[in-house]
Amino acid sequence: MRVAFGFVLLFIYAGVAAQPRRGETPANPGGTFTIQKDKPVWMLTYFRQRYPTRVEIDATGKVVEVPLANPMLINKLHIALSTDGRHWTPLNDNKPVWDHHIRDPYVRRGPDGLWRILSTGGGKGLDREKVGPSCLYVTSKDLIHWQEEGSLPLMKDVRNDTGALARNIWAPEWFYDDKTGEYVLFWSSSFMDAGWKESRLWYSRTRDWKTFTPAKVLFAPPYSVIDGTLLKQGDTYYLFHKEEVFGAKTGERRAIRVATSKHLEGPYRIVDGYLNNGQIVPVITEGPTVMKDPVKPGWLLLYDYCMTDRFGASSSPDLLHWTVEENVNFPPEARHGCVSQLTAEEASALIKTYPGQN
Repeated sequence: MRVAFGFVLLFIYAGVAAQPRRGETPANPGGTFTIQKDKPVWMLTYFRQRYPTRVEIDATGKVVEVPLANPMLINKLHIALSTDGRHWTPLNDNKPVWDHHIRDPYVRRGPDGLWRILSTGGGKGLDREKVGPSCLYVTSKDLIHWQEEGSLPLMKDVRNDTGALARNIWAPEWFYDDKTGEYVLFWSSSFMDAGWKESRLWYSRTRDWKTFTPAKVLFAPPYSVIDGTLLKQGDTYYLFHKEEVFGAKTGERRAIRVATSKHLEGPYRIVDGYLNNGQIVPVITEGPTVMKDPVKPGWLLLYDYCMTDRFGASSSPDLLHWTVEENVNFPPEARHGCVSQLTAEEASALIKTYPGQN
């Protein structure tokens, strides 16, 4: 570290030698990342995966799994940093920063200053036959030391018409409702034999993270939906989500859409985007996260091209009309990111803890 005239210059060297994909350029020439004192830094939290197969549905309705090359999976927490939202430098040589199961990590700081993670998976110590699926709840005061708080069986009070429990809780997130002082947890669940079939977004409220209201449907569009994320701007709630529809009969529709409401609990009105009859980014994409654009007025929407193992970004002046950003770079195999803003001091502490070796 060098300190000079109010600027803290920190350099980390990305230990990843992957070639940029189409539409990507190398992040930070020379492999360095610089932080200016008192200038915000953005943190991307993610896990890593290359899918083993791509699921398709043929004209007869049969589900077919098409093998994909060189599959891998690291269901653990990773962190990358950026100052422009487009070029990201992974910490710890793109290796996990915590040796613990974490998938689809939603990492945000609460109004009490505590960082909270919700993660797909969990169920430790719970009887799944009685309470159904669960998600993992983790806390941290400093993004370095993590505490597993337990598993949350958020669908335990819900049964379908046959009396069956839900099969999954995917991509859980939380949103602080400053009108009521409650945390609103939301996620996707399905009662079918695959989590992507006839899926809906559900929600529950809590004040203390110990007692939770019974789960209710938050969003039930005329298509299967997963991967919801919320942003409030002014008096409007923006619900970004993945339309999970595909196959020979419907065409490829696995991509991000947006719906809006004046009330957190809805009802939400689907806003038709200009791509693929209503979508706002190209197919096949999922895991959206949204942030203010650090470079120009407006917003950035980040998402992963899950079948081609790369990340993407689109920019918008109004949260409704989106343009794909071509000059971007993300950590290899990054999946389902979540973006949060850090101070220079917080970023410095992370870099000191996870400097990488290359």
